[in-house]
Amino acid sequence: MSYKQRVIDFVEIEWAGYVERFNRLPELDGSKRVRNQGYERFRDMLAHILAWWEDVMPIVLAIAENREFEKKKYDFDAFNAEAVAKYKDWDEAEFLAHFEKTRQKAAADLRSMNEAAFEDRRIQGRLNGVFIHHAREHLVALSKFLTLDTLEHEWKALPAKFDASDKKEEYLKKEGLSRFGDVLAHAFAWWEEGVIAVQGALKDPGFVYDGPANTDAYNAEIVAKYQGTSDAELRTLFEQKRLALIDLVRGLPESAFEIPTIENWLAADIVEHYDEHTL
Repeated sequence: MSYKQRVIDFVEIEWAGYVERFNRLPELDGSKRVRNQGYERFRDMLAHILAWWEDVMPIVLAIAENREFEKKKYDFDAFNAEAVAKYKDWDEAEFLAHFEKTRQKAAADLRSMNEAAFEDRRIQGRLNGVFIHHAREHLVALSKFLTLDTLEHEWKALPAKFDASDKKEEYLKKEGLSRFGDVLAHAFAWWEEGVIAVQGALKDPGFVYDGPANTDAYNAEIVAKYQGTSDAELRTLFEQKRLALIDLVRGLPESAFEIPTIENWLAADIVEHYDEHTL
């Protein structure tokens, strides 16, 4: 899949279902998830997301068309506060219609761009920020699409990102580990816990799996378990388990992501865990 198609898919699949997925949540659960991200209301978070689309897409098109554009220095807190204030008094239906119209226009604009434009790092950085990373950052109700994308792209690329980094020591120090293989073992060991949760909930939607009682102790056990396994072997194991998890997720019906145990475990294990351990 090309990078262009990946971004378009985020706009046409992930973001197209974003509001609907949130609206399926129980009201108190949805409100709690939004407040955990620092917003009073879901539409305030939508306003934040929308404002970044409106700000970034004209710049992306200007770069793609070799036109001049305003180079901005952002005060992120001020920008986000202004976005919420701008749409605060809009009629709910009018605001949601505007959000959807902006999403559709972004998809059309992206489709109109030349494939080569998507290789420009200035464009990639902006599109990654407002469409791809923002989907993980503002995850409120997990989709099958985002789960698979994170496995197929982000986790797949993590070893190469580490190899290319000139800050390996700083990264490992932050992780509290002595080698990169232990990061990979940590990731796939928790994936295995998630698989237990998913398989149990598929048999019984009321199934609840809390996982290891002591997280720190479990993490230490993972390191000890694989201390005699080489980095190369851990990379191979990581890749095998990543592909197996992709197969599992692909086989899940969309309705499985409405089961709390499945949604909670996959969101934490795959999407949120990636951002905790990325470079």
